Formats: sequence, C-alpha cells, structure tokens
Amino acid sequence: MTLLVLIASILIVTVSIYQYKEEAEDYHKKRLERKEERIKVAIDNALRSTTYPISEENIPLIFRENNRIYQISQEHTLPINIYDLSGKLLLKSEGAFSDDNAISQLSKVVMDTLMLLPDKRYLIKSKRNGEKSRSSYTYITDWRSKPLAILNLPYIEDDDLITRELLEFLRRLGGVYLLMLVIAIALAYFLSKYITRSLKTISDTIDQTRLDKQNKRIEIWDTYDEIYSLINAYNSMIDELEESAVKLAKSEREAAWREMAKQVAHEIKNPLTPMRLTVQSFQRKFDPLAPDINQRVNEYSNTLIQQIDTMSSIASAFSNFAQMPAQKNETLDVVEIVGLALDIFNEDYIAFIPEEKEIIAIFDRTQLIRVVTNLVKNAIQAIPDDSTPKISVQVLIEANEVVIRVSDNGIGISKEYERKIFEPKFTTKSSGMGLGLGMVKNIVETYKGSITFVTKEGEGTIFTVRFPKK
Repeated sequence: MTLLVLIASILIVTVSIYQYKEEAEDYHKKRLERKEERIKVAIDNALRSTTYPISEENIPLIFRENNRIYQISQEHTLPINIYDLSGKLLLKSEGAFSDDNAISQLSKVVMDTLMLLPDKRYLIKSKRNGEKSRSSYTYITDWRSKPLAILNLPYIEDDDLITRELLEFLRRLGGVYLLMLVIAIALAYFLSKYITRSLKTISDTIDQTRLDKQNKRIEIWDTYDEIYSLINAYNSMIDELEESAVKLAKSEREAAWREMAKQVAHEIKNPLTPMRLTVQSFQRKFDPLAPDINQRVNEYSNTLIQQIDTMSSIASAFSNFAQMPAQKNETLDVVEIVGLALDIFNEDYIAFIPEEKEIIAIFDRTQLIRVVTNLVKNAIQAIPDDSTPKISVQVLIEANEVVIRVSDNGIGISKEYERKIFEPKFTTKSSGMGLGLGMVKNIVETYKGSITFVTKEGEGTIFTVRFPKK
C-alpha cells in the first residue's frame, strides 16, 4: 500500500509538471499568435492611413511617420523589427526594448524557409541567458498581397506566473499525498499485524509439532478464507498424524511384546536345561543304600531350588513391567515421597538435595517410589568398583513442572546404547532383563511426563524426570 501511494504520487507529480509545461507552451504560442494578428491589423491600418505611396521603398517612411512603429510596439507590449525583402534591417521599435532583439541581417535559412512555407509564417525558438524566447517572421503585404517587407516579432516567454502556480499546486499535492502516505503506512501496519497474527499463531504451533507427543489443533475463527483453509489443512494433518502415531505405537507395542515374549522364553529355558539334566542325573545315579545319599539329595534339591528362584525372579520382573500404573491422582508431597524412597538405601554417598521443603503434585505414591528406586539402583550399578561413588538426587520446580534429577559419576552410556536405553529388553548388565528404565518411562509417560538423560562416557550420567505439578 505504501509503495502504491508513493508510485502514484511520483506519477502524478511527473504528469502535472509535464502538463504545466505543455500548457505553458500552448499559452505562449497562442499569445504570440494573438499579438501577431493584432500587430498585423495595426500595420494594415497604418498602410491605409499613410500619405506615402505604398511600396517597398517607402516602408521606412510610412512607419517612421508619427513614430507609428513605436506606438504599435507600446500598444501591444512587444518589440517590432522590420526587414526588407533581402533580409536587411530597416526599422526597429525603440524605448523599453533592448537592441539585442534586432538582427541586422537575416540568415539565408530564414529567408528561404519563410518563402517556402505555405502560410508564409516562420517560427524560431531559442534560449539565451537562461530565458526562452521565440521569434516569428511573416510578410507585410499590400492590399493585393504583394510582399513589401518582413515583420519580425521577438517574444520572450515569461513563465514566472505559471511556475508559481505549478509550485503552489505541487505543495498542495505534496501535503495531500503526505497525509495519504501516513494513513497508508498506518493501515498497512495494522492490516499486516492482523494478518500476521494468525500466521504467527500457525507458525508457533507448527514449530511445536512433534511426532512423539500429542499436538494441539489450531482454533482461529476470525481470519481470511485463505488462512482458514491453511488452518483446516494443518488440523487435518494433525488428525492424520495422531492416527498414524496411534497405529505406530500399537505396532511398536506389539513388536515389543513379541520381543519380550521371546526374551522371557529364552530366560526361562536357561534354568530349565540344568534342571532337566539334574533330574536325569539324579534318576540314573539314585541309590537309596548309598552312604552319602542324603548329601546327594541335598545337592540336587539346592540346584533345583536355585534354578526355580531364577525363574521366579524372571517372572516377577516381567510381571512388574507388564503391570500398568493406575492413575490414582493422589495429591502428595514429592519431596517427602522421594525421601522415603531413598531411605531403603544405606549408602552414605547418596545425597538428597531438595530445592524446597515441600512440592505438592499429583502422582501415585507407589509408582513414584518405583521410579526413584529404579533410577538410584541404575546409578549405583553404573559406578565401577575402583571409583569413589557419588550420587545426587535433586527435586525442584521448573516452568510449573516437578523435576527429579538423578546424577552419578559412573561409566556413562556409550553412543551405540543411547537410543536403546529405554527399550524393555535392553540391558548392559550381566544379570537382569533390562526392564527397569523401560518401566520408569512407562510410569512417567502415563502421568503425562517425560524422562531424558545426559551422559558422558567415563564421567557419569544425569537422568531427568519431568511431570506436571498439578
């Protein structure tokens, strides 16, 4: 809008200046023509009223008589020069006019051109000392149209009045367009703010769109049809994205459970094989009369009990992971519950650092304890035996979220394991099934939270749990 107003003002100024120049040109042309016609009428009257015979030789006498050439010049406020037919200056008006207006001898070009023109009138434009002027040449004839002399009327174009009018017009036009420019800038600003407000909302929402969380729909009603179509397209994309995310999550869960079933079957088969071999060996070598029969029975029993305990621990771990946390929505003090969870650990190197004495949030007491104990257990197991253990547990509030941060000075997590750390069946330890972190992630996400970690090999790992305060 600003550019259009600016271009329009420049065009109008240009056209106005051009129009004024054309009008000035036409004004001076017609003014000279009118003066020339009136002077020719006055010359004809002088020829009729003279007592001298009308001839080419008597022209100086006729117009010197009673200073007629001066009177005509004064009456029409225009200098007059009269040349003979050979181009030699005969007479010129005197008084207020400069001698520079008269040329003593006309050029051959002027003579020849004047003779060839059908209307016998030749106009020359010139510019001297910054002033524009024009000179008209025409014949003075008798009543039979016979040329007697050449009439020259020098005319200086005075553009002061027209220039003043043009400047006044441009000043007024500039004021009007300056006001229009200010209005256009203001309108453009508010219109652009109105339009870009919707686009800003759309842009911010798109920036926050993620595949791993629930995305908000854009709800804007007072906007243009084009932007409304864009909003509808985005909302449709979000709906399709959520459907795809649900399908993908379902597919991933099914794949995870299939992998889990394979892992559990594999873990169960491991103790079953030694149990079978033990029973078969006992069956072959059983001798009730052997002196060490009781010792052998005890050895066989201990072996079976050990393998049964192994299978029981596998079943318990799988059961704990498969059990989805129920959202009891208990209002509890997170600082107090985390402290209770840490009471089961007797290690002196575990430091509990709450930022505040009390942080109230909605969570399940039992599940929060499971989250903390699993993270601390992992931290303890990550510290090598030849290092001085150091573990800190922080509880704080950031951006209306409760943050639990567990850090250790363990061996860290290697790059190749970072993407697999929360997979249910993944573990880097020689024992266990690797269900702890997967269970923690499952619990936290059930309460609309998140778990992340920062690690550096050889220096340690920091796990951060976030969930809404209320």
